[in-house]
Amino acid sequence: MCLFQYDDDPEPEEQVPAGPLYVPVRPGSGAETVIRLFRTPLGARTAVGFTSTHRLTAVLGEHQTCIRLSEAVLRALCEPLGASLVTVDPTLSAPTVPKETTPTPELPSAQALRAV
Repeated sequence: MCLFQYDDDPEPEEQVPAGPLYVPVRPGSGAETVIRLFRTPLGARTAVGFTSTHRLTAVLGEHQTCIRLSEAVLRALCEPLGASLVTVDPTLSAPTVPKETTPTPELPSAQALRAV
């Protein structure tokens, strides 16, 4: 930890542009792609960007497609959608939902219940 602060050092609370980010996308209608939005642990909508493809695949998997955008462009695209936050290099994500669902057991019919 440096004990001295220089004029060009940002304050800890000051937002500093992250540079070009790898932004996860999903297929849209036709040939377009759509930026994936996520939620913070408190439920706020957020756009997500990664500083490297290695970090993106570590969190979202190797089959996740992405595009490169600057942080400013990512913010400008997502603010009208209600995502005013940009999270850079998140490390945790919820596990994917399994495609197969377990069948629910059938309940007895009303006639079967009356017969008992």
